[in-house]
Amino acid sequence: MSVITAIVLGVVQGLTEFLPVSSSGHLVLMQKIFGISEPPLFFDTMLHVGTLTAVFAVLWKDILAILKKIFQPLTAYLIIATMPAVVFALVFKKHIEVAFESGKFLGFAFFATSALLVTAELVSRRAGRTSCTKDAASMNWLDALVIGVLQAVAIIPGVSRSGATLSGALSRKLDRDFAARFSFLLSIPAILGALVLQLRDLAKGTAADTAALGGGAAAIAAGTLSAAVVGFFAVRLMLKIVREKSLWGFAIYTGVLGMLVLVDQFVTHLVL
Repeated sequence: MSVITAIVLGVVQGLTEFLPVSSSGHLVLMQKIFGISEPPLFFDTMLHVGTLTAVFAVLWKDILAILKKIFQPLTAYLIIATMPAVVFALVFKKHIEVAFESGKFLGFAFFATSALLVTAELVSRRAGRTSCTKDAASMNWLDALVIGVLQAVAIIPGVSRSGATLSGALSRKLDRDFAARFSFLLSIPAILGALVLQLRDLAKGTAADTAALGGGAAAIAAGTLSAAVVGFFAVRLMLKIVREKSLWGFAIYTGVLGMLVLVDQFVTHLVL
C-alpha cells in the first residue's frame, strides 16, 4: 500500500467516522469504485486508533469527569446504549460480514441514514429547541436504550453510527449539545470493541498483516496520523453543526448517494 493511498483512506476514515454519512459505507464504496482491496487488518486497526485518539483529544474534559466519578447515571446510560450493538454484532456476525463484502444493501442503508436524519430534525423542530433540554441529569434509561438500538442498526454498512445515535438522541429531546457529546462518547466503546475484535484476529498473524507490519510502516503511520487529525476537526465541526445548525445537508447528501448507488446497482452496473 502506498503512502498516498494510506493518507486517502485515513482522511476518509477520520471524516466519515464522525460526520453522519457512514464511514463503513464509504469504505465499501471506495473499495468498489477504485478497486482497492480490503486494507490489511493491522492498518485498519491503526485507523481506528487514530479516530479514537481524535475523540479523546476533543472530549478529554468529559472523559475525565466520567473517570473521576465512575458510578454516575451517565456511565450507566453509556453502558445501556452500548449493549444492543454488542448483542447485534454477536448474533448477526456472519450476515454483517456478507453485507460488507457484497455491498448489495449499501444504497438502502444510505437511504436509511437519510431517513433517520430527516426524522430527527422534524421531531426536533416540531418540539422546538426550547423543549429539547434533556441532559445527563434528566435523561433516562429508555433514552439510552433507543439510542443504543439505533447504534446497533448502524453496524450495517451505509447506516451512519453518528447519524443514528444523533437521530435517536434528538428524537428523545436531548439537548443538542449534549446529544452530540453523548454520541461521540458512545463511539469510544464502539471503536474499542472493534479494536478488540481486530486485535484478536491480528494475533493469528496472517501473511498480509505481517507484510503490512514490515514494509508498510510509513503508510501505516501516515494513515493513522491523517485519521487522527481529520477526525479531530470532524468531531469539533459536528459539535458546532449540531449545536448551531441542522442535519439537513447530511440527509440530502446520503439520500442522493443512496439513489446513485441503487441506480448503479440495478441499472448501470458500473461499480456494484
